[in-house]
Amino acid sequence: MTYYDDFGGHAAFSKLVHEFYRGVADDEVLRGLYPEADLGPAEERLRMFLEQYWGGPTTYSDQRGHPRLRMRHVPYAVTPDMRDRWLLHMLNAVDTLALSPDDDERLRDYLTRAAYSLVNTPGPDGAV
Repeated sequence: MTYYDDFGGHAAFSKLVHEFYRGVADDEVLRGLYPEADLGPAEERLRMFLEQYWGGPTTYSDQRGHPRLRMRHVPYAVTPDMRDRWLLHMLNAVDTLALSPDDDERLRDYLTRAAYSLVNTPGPDGAV
């Protein structure tokens, strides 16, 4: 058994990512990071990444190669404000899942650490 299975498999990750992008769609700051008019392709990429990370299918690497999370985000100026907005929408999406307390904490911890690791541009106060 993997965390992918514990979290609820494909259905749970699809719901998580769909709910996340519902928030992004209405967030003017984050929406500007997505050049595509349709968020569907971004939703699919994030779902595949998260599924693979948590022990599900390796579709992400099969289609896109190694995730290289930080490198893929270098072209974007990710500020602390963007990190906080991303976390707001993602953690709200986690709220829609029926996870055990341990799995909920595990997922939130990973998402928070990942969001902090992707900040590559200081905010207006110079903080990163």
